[in-house]
Amino acid sequence: MSAAALPLWAEATVAALALLGAGIALVGSLGLLRLPTYFERVHAPAIIATLGLWCIMHASIVYFSVLGRSLALHPLLIALFIAITVPVTNIFLMRAALFRARRAGQAVPPNLSRKAAPEVRDS
Repeated sequence: MSAAALPLWAEATVAALALLGAGIALVGSLGLLRLPTYFERVHAPAIIATLGLWCIMHASIVYFSVLGRSLALHPLLIALFIAITVPVTNIFLMRAALFRARRAGQAVPPNLSRKAAPEVRDS
């Protein structure tokens, strides 16, 4: 069995996009390791899962479209599901961490809401 060869332009495009996506994932992983607090670290995986994913998704679309001689959009569905679920999961994790830190009496980032609840003071 011989594997179908891609044209040079397609190989270069797929390689560049895959390397760019991997590089972005590496930078996000380093941010996850190096940032000091949970509230700063929570953004690094979101960057990995969005920008890095979109580069890998475009590489997959080019690869499978050229290999199959028709437009392959199945990687787009995967990217769409990830793009929808990552921010929602990130919000839930951040809210849970804020709740837990407030209950423990730890310093948390300030509330940026316009209608912030008034502070309760013990008398």
